[in-house]
Amino acid sequence: MAEKTCGVDFLAGFVVGALAGAAAALLLAPQSGEETRILIRDKGVELKGRADDLQVQAKERAQGLSTQAKEKAQVLSAQAKEKAGGLQSKVKEAVEEGKTAAAKKKEELLSQLKQESAIGEEPEEPAAV
Repeated sequence: MAEKTCGVDFLAGFVVGALAGAAAALLLAPQSGEETRILIRDKGVELKGRADDLQVQAKERAQGLSTQAKEKAQVLSAQAKEKAGGLQSKVKEAVEEGKTAAAKKKEELLSQLKQESAIGEEPEEPAAV
């Protein structure tokens, strides 16, 4: 951002300095009024042409920077989506692994519970008839 401001300040200073120098040269030159008016008109046309050229260059540069910014934004967006997709798949894998581990632990606990209840129960003797 500082580069843009510095460039604009430099350009403004350059143009103002050029105009002041041209005006001083015209006023202090040993020429007739007619010659001075022609010279002023010619310099005005020349400065207008330079200003138009600078305007075109500034627009082209702004468009180039805008295009670069859009491309960079698209690249960063694609990278973010890719990372998000990778994280999403890792989370899904972790959830599946958690479900599998929970199911195994449940089976182990049920089998352990069945074993403990089988040990605690002894077969009853048949009743006498």
